[in-house]
Amino acid sequence: MKLFAILGQYLPPHAIHNTVQMDLAAGTSVAQLLRHLHLPLALTPVVLVNGAYLTPSEHEDAPLAPGDEVAVFPPVSGG
Repeated sequence: MKLFAILGQYLPPHAIHNTVQMDLAAGTSVAQLLRHLHLPLALTPVVLVNGAYLTPSEHEDAPLAPGDEVAVFPPVSGG
């Protein structure tokens, strides 16, 4: 799991370069993982699993498998 920008503060203390490997129960969903890390949902609109974007509505039903790589980005603004 890798959390970008301000989200890095939600990683466990043993994280290195905003990245941590985690052991999860079989069938853990993306939403469950985000809740486990106490990430505010408003700060997690962009989630990629193995490089594929998941819409926020998919987070609850997207189970993770061993070896999956999860990347989470905070909201992006610009102009």
